[in-house]
Amino acid sequence: MSSPVRNDGTDEGADGGAEGGAHRARYRREELASAAGVKVRNLRYYQERGLLPPPRREGRIAWYSADHLTRLRLISDLLGRGYTVNGIAELLHAWEAGGGLSQLLGLERAMTRDWVQEEPVTMTLTELRELFGPAATAEDTRRAAELGYVRIEGDRVTHQSRRLLEATLTLVHQGVPLAEVLDAGDFVQAQAAALADRFVGLFRRHVVGPDGLEHLSASQLDHISEAAAALRPVAGEVVAAEFARAMARRVEAEVAELLRTEQ
Repeated sequence: MSSPVRNDGTDEGADGGAEGGAHRARYRREELASAAGVKVRNLRYYQERGLLPPPRREGRIAWYSADHLTRLRLISDLLGRGYTVNGIAELLHAWEAGGGLSQLLGLERAMTRDWVQEEPVTMTLTELRELFGPAATAEDTRRAAELGYVRIEGDRVTHQSRRLLEATLTLVHQGVPLAEVLDAGDFVQAQAAALADRFVGLFRRHVVGPDGLEHLSASQLDHISEAAAALRPVAGEVVAAEFARAMARRVEAEVAELLRTEQ
């Protein structure tokens, strides 16, 4: 997928309100569908049913905004929670009539943005092989793609995170087989997903509450937005601190074992 084109002026939001500020993302239809994780035909269907506002047209090109992406994600979330398309349409129309939809969409953006701040790295497959040398195999590349670390398009490969790429290279250069690094990555992904589930569960139970978002007041939605912004650094700091403590204990025990072995 190509990178979203940036708009150089004020762009019109999905709900019709002009939002100031340059450099807002905009997407072609296929790019929007890919970013939202839906099929293009579903996107067209949502438009036909009135769930998604029409795009902004420039000549023959239809441009979708970040607000369209946010609304698509909201629709997917509601579908996943058991709402029908008709029910979602009624819910969206009710929120729009009450003036709360823009605030709800703003809450969705506040809760989902800024969690991932990674710099992707793109190179040719030849450059990737040269980077890792004989330590990497075609099977390793396939496994990395399955785990979501790399995306292969023709003879070019994009690693999703410069930090993870550099960490992997460090381990490989220290003699750790790449296949085992990927096994560790698979394990870490599973543990990270479990941690995310725990944090999100706490947030859902104690911040959002049992009634969900549909019946919350404007002030309650503002509170949830602020709490979501506060959660991001806290979650990262807790995980980093606990991992550092665990590594300190584990390394200390390993060093002690090595010293006993030498005696």
